[in-house]
Amino acid sequence: MPIKSLQAPVDVPLVDIWSYYLEQPRDYPADKPIFIDCDTGRSHSLAQIKRLALTLGQGLIHSLQWRKGDVMALFTPNNIDVPILNFGIQWAGGIVCPANPTYSPEELAQQLTDSGAKALLTQKPLLETARRAAALAGLPADRILLLGDGRDDEKGVHRHWTDITAKGARVVPQKPAIDPKKDLAYLVYSSGTTGMPKGVMLSHYNIVAQARQGEKGDLRTISWDTDAQLGVLPFFHIYGLVIVLATSVFTGATCVVLPKFDLEKACRLIQDHSITFMYVPPPIVLALGKHPVIAKYDLSSLRWINSAAAPLSRELAVAVWERLKVGVKQGYGLSETSPAVMLQLPEEWWKFQGSVGRLYPSMEAKIVDEDGTELGYNQSGELLLKGPNVFSGYWKRPELNKDTFTEDGWYKTGDIFYCCPKGNFYITDRKKELIKYKGFQVPPAELEAKLIGREDIADVCVIGVWDKEQHTEIPRAYVVLKPGVPETEAKAREIADWLNAKVAPPKKLRGGVRFIKEIPKSQAGKILRRVLRDQVKKEEEEEEAKAAAPKAKL
Repeated sequence: MPIKSLQAPVDVPLVDIWSYYLEQPRDYPADKPIFIDCDTGRSHSLAQIKRLALTLGQGLIHSLQWRKGDVMALFTPNNIDVPILNFGIQWAGGIVCPANPTYSPEELAQQLTDSGAKALLTQKPLLETARRAAALAGLPADRILLLGDGRDDEKGVHRHWTDITAKGARVVPQKPAIDPKKDLAYLVYSSGTTGMPKGVMLSHYNIVAQARQGEKGDLRTISWDTDAQLGVLPFFHIYGLVIVLATSVFTGATCVVLPKFDLEKACRLIQDHSITFMYVPPPIVLALGKHPVIAKYDLSSLRWINSAAAPLSRELAVAVWERLKVGVKQGYGLSETSPAVMLQLPEEWWKFQGSVGRLYPSMEAKIVDEDGTELGYNQSGELLLKGPNVFSGYWKRPELNKDTFTEDGWYKTGDIFYCCPKGNFYITDRKKELIKYKGFQVPPAELEAKLIGREDIADVCVIGVWDKEQHTEIPRAYVVLKPGVPETEAKAREIADWLNAKVAPPKKLRGGVRFIKEIPKSQAGKILRRVLRDQVKKEEEEEEAKAAAPKAKL
């Protein structure tokens, strides 16, 4: 039998995101600053968000002839304008498509082309990359819009989003009718189980369902007048996009927004703004537990920290507790599930160490073996999911449905779990071939495709190796050189530097390049990454044994 949530199911209203978040009365003052820029102090209240988003939505329809279903790409670091932009685009019936701000022009162009984006929002420092990407994707330059504090003062080609209004319209544009279950709110790019990034289609219904589910989790522990969070997670990532932004809009808890993570700056903001909770990936937990700069600041306002995006070891959670007396709880989710699936409550981290929590309300799970046979408690297998927050499929990729869903509609996560009799889930491994660098997905196939194009490389395999210092996976390339090419350290550095110059920071070969005579493959020609991963594990065990062996006396 499927494992069901221990909580009562939630009712999911058939409304769009705008109606759910901005048309309902809230328990906090409408003029209270919710999002605060950590550098300038500029802020937005709920009343300002609603007013500015409505103006933008009307302006999109009037100025850009926006139609329901049009895609707007966002290419930006964290900024307090992002919530306004999301709501304004969705009011106009548009689909928000966030992109990693570290993308190269080619990577961004690929997403613009695949999504069919009709416009692109970015910041002035990223304008050159945005221009080059737009040119590659065939997007007109005047469809690149700006956000944040910078403006296109020199040429005036790129309008600021605040200039997109319905001024001069003969008829005030009206909000299109939204079908919450059919119409998309977000198109979030994820690498899925293998290969190149794919657009995850998230409907208004998916996001509203996630909000209702979250009301029985962290949201019930947060008060608008006493709590504040640090907006450090990237807003282009599903974790930051939905969990961080929605939490502040729903509860009224202030969100102090960082454009880019800096540990000492984050500590100072926690101290100065009396931050009480944070959503973070494990590398930030690692820093809080071990970095010496932590001792310079008073972080006693923190009540709890939630870690997700990658597994967190028990040792890290304990290290933070021993140092700061702050509990680090875990959650689990995916882009395909809007994102949260499971969550620990703040008081549960110590009792169920290593768990990623219990199922959200209205969710069901199954754990199955390789043949699809359902397994019992404490048995490891692939996690399958059903729930109102689960996506409907990948953008323009219906052929993937067979690999993504079972015949009876269960979403196949590709992650290996077991569940204890009390309903706590534990992740043990991944079937996915993705490398997770600090929570960011790195598809090996993409890096291999670039490397194999070099004239000096005959074959290649990229895997993730564990970096103890950073507490994250990092990409490493195993390369077969063409005959006559010498295997030297200089050649390894040359290959790594060449690729690193062509990809976003998470995709850099931080694990280096290793030479190998042959890439292990199956009879069907599929790369057997596990053979190389097992080899790395064996090498690490041998090194640890060697280091632990007593030194011979002279």
